[in-house]
Amino acid sequence: MRVAPIVYHPDYQASLPDGHRFPMGKYHRLSEVLLAKGLAPGGFVRPEPADRDLIAAVHDPAYVEAIFALDVPRAMAREIGLPVEASVLARSRASVAGTLLAARLALAHGLAGSAAGGSHHARRDTGAGFCIFNDVAIAARALLREGAIARAVVVDCDVHQGDGTADCLSDTPEVFTFSLHAEKNYPARKIAGDRDVGLPDGLEDAAYLAALEAHVGPVLDAVAPDLVFYNAGVDPHRDDRLGRLALTDAGLAARDRHVVAAARSRGIPLVAVIGGGYATDIDALAARHALVFEAMAAAQD
Repeated sequence: MRVAPIVYHPDYQASLPDGHRFPMGKYHRLSEVLLAKGLAPGGFVRPEPADRDLIAAVHDPAYVEAIFALDVPRAMAREIGLPVEASVLARSRASVAGTLLAARLALAHGLAGSAAGGSHHARRDTGAGFCIFNDVAIAARALLREGAIARAVVVDCDVHQGDGTADCLSDTPEVFTFSLHAEKNYPARKIAGDRDVGLPDGLEDAAYLAALEAHVGPVLDAVAPDLVFYNAGVDPHRDDRLGRLALTDAGLAARDRHVVAAARSRGIPLVAVIGGGYATDIDALAARHALVFEAMAAAQD
């Protein structure tokens, strides 16, 4: 089996207080699952932490400095939902660097992924919803500046609307943002992207996949991007604590296969990030996050 390169860093998993509702343990467990499934036979590719300048090319420099100094207002910390301390900063820097490195690997190999990323609620001047820095927006803008790409598409299938990505890329017409999400879910105040498709509560596999198929191919054909950023959040699952949809494991797997195949059949490189997933069963959650890496491996056979 040929496999797509996978980027991983031990700093993807930060330390959180006991009982914190964010399932931080999924990152290390995912790395174990990927190795056990033979999806990283040569090991993982490790990124170097992102520096201030890379991040401040997208986020407000004052916000970036506040995060790096571990000194943010209490209200902002509450909105982020994570303690802004050293291991969380290290996680955020590693995650940004991981998505950019995975994007470069996708351009070289056709497919690649990072076993983190998808922090799509981070806006220009603040974090929110467990997201501190918007890794996809930062990576897309960096590749545009370098001339590595001229156009990109973000396919965001996390159950929550990609408000932060839309905000960070609102003045970047070279990147088309598409979000397929539960309409009544967080965030209450959506920030419009280029195409937003809000779905009704309780939607199951067949109807979800029909909505996905109605948009992904046409968007790729219309934009003809040089790269697809795919946020493969698994929180549309029926057992997710923060979702409102009702997909099964099989539905998530079919979704991932469709997005990967849509890019692959058009010869467009695709980079996957794992996005959200908030089930209490860490083993089941890691197995769902592994589905997109399985889909990429299968697409190369």
